[in-house]
Amino acid sequence: MSTATLGTDWIRRNRMVITPLLFLLPGLLFFSVYVIIPIYESFHISLYEWNGLGELSDKAVFVGLNNYQELMSDRAFEVSLWNNFKWLALYLLAIPAGLFIALFLNQTIMGIRIYKSLFFFPFVLSQVVVGLVFSWFYLPREGLLNALLVFLDFDTVNILGDPTTATYGIIAAGLWPQTAYCMILYLTGLNAVDPEQIEAGRLDGAKGWRMLWHVILPQLKPATFIAFVVTIIGALRSFDLISIMTNGGPFGSTRVLSFYMFEKALSEYGFRMGYGSAIAVVLFLIMLVFIGYFLWSMYKDEKAARH
Repeated sequence: MSTATLGTDWIRRNRMVITPLLFLLPGLLFFSVYVIIPIYESFHISLYEWNGLGELSDKAVFVGLNNYQELMSDRAFEVSLWNNFKWLALYLLAIPAGLFIALFLNQTIMGIRIYKSLFFFPFVLSQVVVGLVFSWFYLPREGLLNALLVFLDFDTVNILGDPTTATYGIIAAGLWPQTAYCMILYLTGLNAVDPEQIEAGRLDGAKGWRMLWHVILPQLKPATFIAFVVTIIGALRSFDLISIMTNGGPFGSTRVLSFYMFEKALSEYGFRMGYGSAIAVVLFLIMLVFIGYFLWSMYKDEKAARH
């Protein structure tokens, strides 16, 4: 039997394995080029002191873990890390807010399509537009927020000019489109809710919160999973709104890790590629913890479903 015939027989016997791999191959190739290799390069560059000019092998100085040691005593890094945790905690408010808006919109009443369009509108806006709109909204004298406060006989506030409130003002701006995104996920999930289970719950006397908790929410678990993953990743990689609304100020109080990385590595007064890469590695490891947890949870759920 010839070698070609043996090869053809082997392919025919293993086609159930080979065919999926061939379909996955382009995706794996792009994933390797645009994700795996850049992650490796970030780890590699973080071990050097390099200004980004010239070849790494010629112009960079190997410093080992010195960049990471410097991070431990960097006050700006500490503020950025703490702000990331603020974003992470408060950004999760978009999930219950999106759920309750979806429950409100999942009705057949007159004009409900108009309400859906209004709530969906923030999702299609660019982050730059959202940042500009909220910057105007927060203006100390001309902004709508302070106009309302004056109308209600309260003192005016400078949200973005006060280091203690600026971060919370930006997070509030980010919650607007993120809530709309979570609402869309839950509206999609509500369309797949089994009406027979709802009817069975009503026969058992479940209504209101009991119906929501015991009948509807368990069926919305896939939507909730996606909402958590997307919201957490969005909170950790926040950059656009900070750049537009405060540019990291006042006095660096609104920096997050992604913005501080940009300042150190790529801004006009930065060009510390190694130090910026070290910040990027820390941010990646934080993301990896959450992504790993969600993947493990998904694996356990699928394993339980098979059994």
